[in-house]
Amino acid sequence: MSGEVRAAQRGDEAAFRALFRQVQPGLLRYLTVLVGEEAEDVASETWLQVARDLGTFHGDFDGFRGWVTTIARNRALDLLRRRRRRPTADLPVEYLLDRRAPEDTESAALATVAAADALALIARLPRDQGEAVLLRVVMDLDAESAARVLGKRAGAVRTAAHRGLRKLAKLLEQQEQHKTGPSGAQQPLEGSFAPGVTPPTSPTLKDAR
Repeated sequence: MSGEVRAAQRGDEAAFRALFRQVQPGLLRYLTVLVGEEAEDVASETWLQVARDLGTFHGDFDGFRGWVTTIARNRALDLLRRRRRRPTADLPVEYLLDRRAPEDTESAALATVAAADALALIARLPRDQGEAVLLRVVMDLDAESAARVLGKRAGAVRTAAHRGLRKLAKLLEQQEQHKTGPSGAQQPLEGSFAPGVTPPTSPTLKDAR
């Protein structure tokens, strides 16, 4: 895809469309966890900026994907600063991308749970861990590219993703243990709130300031 990047910079519309088709699905999933139903609006604003500033980009396709993600993250954080309200955790099932980043063995946990549950659990992780998991697993960025998006060292991103995936596995295990009671009725997780309600003391990705 690096050839498409160079072609798009020369004004090739077909190449730009190819880049869009390659990056957009993961970008929407990433933004959905950050801003919920406004993900498409943020993505649209992101691509407008990409089209405007494409000539200033230098790098290959992996770098391009990281650059687009950085723009999207900045716009998402701007939106969150504007609205300053707590999110809900109910997310559409179709948004989970059931793929795993290499080297992150705990990411197998994501393949064992329904999509909405998995994204809601990611949103319950500490911000640094949740974003690291999203960038590594959903956006499929390597540690170096994810580090550039977050403004951190690659080692710190690897550590955060590793810890986040381990915590996800534990949350999934807890969820299974509390799913049904003796009567077979579904039971809430310990400390959980009603559907669509975010605990006021629980950190989520959307608490970003």
